[in-house]
This record gives sequence, C-alpha cells and structure tokens, in this order.
Amino acid sequence: MIKQTKKITNNNVDFINLQENHLSIQLSLDGFSFCIYNKIREEIGVFAVYEFQNTSNSPYKHLELVEQLYQQEILLHIKYESISVVHLNNLVTQVPQPLFDKNQLKNYLNYSIKVLENDFICYDEIPNSDIVNVYIPFVNINNFLIDKYGSFNYKHSSTVLIEQLIHQHKNIDDIICFVNVSKNNFEIVVLKNKKLQLYNSFNFETKEDFVYYILFTAEQLNLNPEELKMVLLGEINEELELYTILYKYIRNIEFYKPVNSSPILEKEISLHSHFTLLNQHYN
Repeated sequence: MIKQTKKITNNNVDFINLQENHLSIQLSLDGFSFCIYNKIREEIGVFAVYEFQNTSNSPYKHLELVEQLYQQEILLHIKYESISVVHLNNLVTQVPQPLFDKNQLKNYLNYSIKVLENDFICYDEIPNSDIVNVYIPFVNINNFLIDKYGSFNYKHSSTVLIEQLIHQHKNIDDIICFVNVSKNNFEIVVLKNKKLQLYNSFNFETKEDFVYYILFTAEQLNLNPEELKMVLLGEINEELELYTILYKYIRNIEFYKPVNSSPILEKEISLHSHFTLLNQHYN
C-alpha cells in the first residue's frame, strides 16, 4: 500500500516547461520521495513524500510499489534537464582513499554486512574527505529508472549527507556531531577540523536505544557529552521523546539551519528535515 504523506506544489511553477527543471529522487525500502527544483529561478516547484506501508524486504515487492507509484504520479513521466537519485539504506561502508581498491568492493562490505553472490556493488568518491563510500544500491529500481529516463546520476544518500555537511561547514574547525533521524534509523556524522571523523548508522526501536548509540559513539571518540556540539536533522523536534531523553545527556543541541531555505516549504515541513533529498541539486 502506498500512502502520500506530503505533497507541496508551488503555484508559480510553469508545468508546461518542467523539462527545464532538475528532478531529485530518494529511494528507501519504506518509501519514495521526490523534489522538482528550478535552478534558473532557484526555487522548488514540487516536493512529495510517499510511504510504503506493510512492506517486506523483497526486492520484487519494492519494485512493484515503485511501479505503482509511477502509474499514478504524472510528474515523474516528464523529461527533465537533469535527474539525480539517492539510495537510502544501511548497505554501505567507508574506505579511506589511500587504501581503496575498486577490485576489493565486496571485501570492504563483508566486514559489516552479508553480501550475496549476485549483489551489485558500486562506490562514490566524496570530495574533500579522502573517503570512498562503498554500497549496494537498489539495482532493480535503478534499472527501472534507466528504462524511464535513460541516464541519471545516482549516489548513496550518505554520500550527499557527508559531502554537503563538509561543504557547508568548511570554515568551522570545531568538532560537530550531526544526527540525522529517520523513522526507525538514524545516521551520525562527526566532523573535526573540516574532515570526516566518523559516519555510522543505527536501527533503533526505543528512545533508550537511540540515546545509547549516540552516547556510545561519543565515548568511542573520547567526546565529552557536556561539551559536545550536536546538530539534529531529520524527523525529530523538541516535542518528541527522542529529543527529551537526548537533552538529559547532551545540552549543546541545535537544529540544522539550511543554507538556502524555500519559502513554500517553510510552513509545511521542518527546515531541518529531508536533507539528502533537498540537497541533491547542489551536487
């Protein structure tokens, strides 16, 4: 079942000439979201988020849901000037650039996840970081999108997250811990002296799990929770229990403030949410 959780349309957009726009897509097992951005006018035309309910981890079911969504969403059938896609999953690991060998992709992933014989593995080089992201994309969805659009750029969502955070904080030497929260998962990015110190992702079920993984990460990096600067992104706000329990241990917390905010989104969504979807067109 597909549930539309949010759709925002800019009435100033020329829907006849949408081919002049950039289409950003984010794929995950439990959802699909897209954003249409006009680079000339520098404004968002359409922002839409869909949730896949009662789904399994089957690649075939995942593809079936994406196909159903394309049948009902006419805006996804237009020929766009440029298209980017990010794959949001935990099938990813980071490798230092000096140690990277593209012939060893499977071995890198085997340290943290189980890799099947027929898994397609690819990698992203992250600028200004000396880090390479090695990951398994949703290859069947990629193939479906190739049939629809021909060519497009695709990356892992964490590549966009890390790359943009480094770029946006290139003049800050402090240690900053970013926590990007999704429904049952969150990512941690730690920057120090404008360099990536750590990226990791965790699945969680309770607020206690959430705060435990964050404090454990801080301990492993010898970071004092009372002094640590933390920036929150994603599906979290001050009213949630996740925030309340986190604030008991870490007091220096703020929410991410976008470099360029969109007037049509400001009243509809939290400005610190949907980071990787809304920052794709900068890559």
